[in-house]
Amino acid sequence: MLDISGLDAGYGDLQILYDVDLTIEDGGFVAIVGPNGAGKSTLMKSVFGLTTTMGGAVRFNGTDITNLSPDQIIRHSISYVPQVDNVFPPLTVMENLRMGAFILDEVPADRLEMVFNRFPILRERKDQKAHTMSGGQRQMLAMGRALMLDPDLLLLDEPSAGLAPDLVDEMFDRIDAINDAGTAVMMVEQNAKEALRRSERGYVLSQGRNRYEDDSDILLGDEEVRREFLGG
Repeated sequence: MLDISGLDAGYGDLQILYDVDLTIEDGGFVAIVGPNGAGKSTLMKSVFGLTTTMGGAVRFNGTDITNLSPDQIIRHSISYVPQVDNVFPPLTVMENLRMGAFILDEVPADRLEMVFNRFPILRERKDQKAHTMSGGQRQMLAMGRALMLDPDLLLLDEPSAGLAPDLVDEMFDRIDAINDAGTAVMMVEQNAKEALRRSERGYVLSQGRNRYEDDSDILLGDEEVRREFLGG
């Protein structure tokens, strides 16, 4: 489904990624882990057209999307949930969800119902302003909005960031359910052990380069990976 090959990318003249490769199969679940500053979020932003590409290619379902803008990429059935600023605070839950379907002439009722079934709290709070919601509720709203277009690939940047510890497992469970329903997931996550436990395949970035890649359970059991990146 997604094929990143030899990607060099960054911001303006500042290069962050060097010759990075990554693939995601149809319906797959890939975790990208590594230390702070490794280029994880930059890689995700590169898929969504938010960086400067200096070399290499990003292909999705056989189409080269390397130099497309975000508003073009979203039409290829890719949705992105950034780590911060991922909801419209002054808008209600319903208005945020409708914004997620902005490329459509009208919001399909079944799409809205699907999101409410996946995140029941959003149905209860549909008239509530986003800025009055808790961090966990805002994160569910951000994911719900991203699902309004029923994407083939969902990009999640640090979905557990800022959540209370008792909400982290619940958030990962919800991501599992989204993937189980057929949506491929590419997730950047600082909680590396949990990300690898949940995903099928993992990529470890270091200093903007591929350091390790393998099935997630193999990476979890690799002594060198555990010592260098997973805290033993």
